[in-house]
Amino acid sequence: MDFQLSDDQRALRSGMRDLLGAVFDRDRLRAAVDRGGVLDRSLWRELGAAGFFALRLPEEAGGVGLGLPEAVLLFEEAGRALLPGPLVATHLAAGLVKGAAEGEAVVTAVDGDLPVAHLEGADAVLVGADALTGEALRDFVAAARPVRSTDPLTPLHRTPAGERTTAHAEPFRYAGALLTAAEQLGSAARSTEAAVQHAGEREQFGSPIGSFQAVKHLCADMLARTEPARAAVYAAAVTGDPVEIAAAKLLADDAAVRNARDCLQIHGGMGFTWEADVHLHLKRAWLRAAAWVTGAGAEELLAADLGTADPRPGISAAYGRGVPEAGGGG
Repeated sequence: MDFQLSDDQRALRSGMRDLLGAVFDRDRLRAAVDRGGVLDRSLWRELGAAGFFALRLPEEAGGVGLGLPEAVLLFEEAGRALLPGPLVATHLAAGLVKGAAEGEAVVTAVDGDLPVAHLEGADAVLVGADALTGEALRDFVAAARPVRSTDPLTPLHRTPAGERTTAHAEPFRYAGALLTAAEQLGSAARSTEAAVQHAGEREQFGSPIGSFQAVKHLCADMLARTEPARAAVYAAAVTGDPVEIAAAKLLADDAAVRNARDCLQIHGGMGFTWEADVHLHLKRAWLRAAAWVTGAGAEELLAADLGTADPRPGISAAYGRGVPEAGGGG
């Protein structure tokens, strides 16, 4: 099976990177931090106009008609740019919640016992198989309480226990896990690039710190984590297999968190300052690692696959088979 990107896919990824460079540069990133993660609705609509949320909707439904491999490329770029907001939930809700596909509606999701991200600014909330809107949404928000978030770009609210669901309803769980893994992949790659750039520019004892063996090893380890995660994410996007998605999420979470930590170490004391962007990648990576499919959940799925002579029927019964086309995606 060939996992090389086509020319069209490369152009799609390049176009998304150019778009984010124009509409969400570092100044807008820092402005979002200063706002405490409050979403910029104009930016959300720009993403909708670019087809970010409607990418997997069929053309007859007003979408772009592409699939998970193309969606993964866009979410990878979003992860590189630290784009804030419930991107995955809104993408999955395209075709289900009015205005989600166009970026006119912001949709978040309840994820088990975890706090809900961007709840106050949401126009709908995915709870199990339902989308709460209108009066039901207002009651849901009124019952929630804000909690302190690790990531300054992701405000969180804790919901009452009776309002939670233990797992994402299909068809969202695996598609959401894969798109989150793609964001982690983008963050891991960006942390690697930032570390290499700083190592080439920062000098100690009259030499760039990148010439020191310990720093070289850190940068090499970052690349060695990123590329296997990339291969796993791209392959899972093509096959849609839940076991491969679990493995991709596990690898991408590890790469994003550990690369951000190594990038902080290479930056030294300045990496821990509020003015630097390095810590933002680490904080976001921590939150994403707990979303959709956790490390423990991925390990259980992989163990079930290894421990079953014919794993597919067992996995089908326990987890659902494949990645359904969430939001009517192509």
